[in-house]
Amino acid sequence: MKENSLRAEDCLLIEKYSPVVYRMAYSMVKNTQDAEDIHQEVFLKYLAKRPEFEGEEHAKAWFLRVTINLAKNLWKTAWRQKVVGLGEVDREETEAQQEEDKLIEIVKRLPQKYRTVVHLFYYEEYSLEEIANILRAKPSTVRTRLTRARKRLKELLKEDEYVSGGL
Repeated sequence: MKENSLRAEDCLLIEKYSPVVYRMAYSMVKNTQDAEDIHQEVFLKYLAKRPEFEGEEHAKAWFLRVTINLAKNLWKTAWRQKVVGLGEVDREETEAQQEEDKLIEIVKRLPQKYRTVVHLFYYEEYSLEEIANILRAKPSTVRTRLTRARKRLKELLKEDEYVSGGL
């Protein structure tokens, strides 16, 4: 029987996977408030179920899978389909941070299925095979999505550079 109190190993897992879960949630929902809600819900699900993990990769994959599912569920709600977000609050940033934010904004313009594979491949450094397992898709599907995402990103970067006066 699983106990209701927070164990030391729970705290370690939460601390370890918290940044991974938040980044994945944010990359899917595109705003901090929803990402924070998903982030919290993932760990509540973990504490409720307390699954046994076969290893570190299994744990990371579980947290990412739950995060992806919760983000998808958020977009399915009737309320979410009718509400338009207010956007993020502007803040002063360094030039490097602005460039990174610009790239993130461009990645956000990709369809969700492309954003997900880009995030898992580049930010979480998963292989195509591992991404296929996490997404429950064929490796060839993941490879195709990543190729299409790269092509679309290249187009979006060129458009952005042209609009910004870079060309």
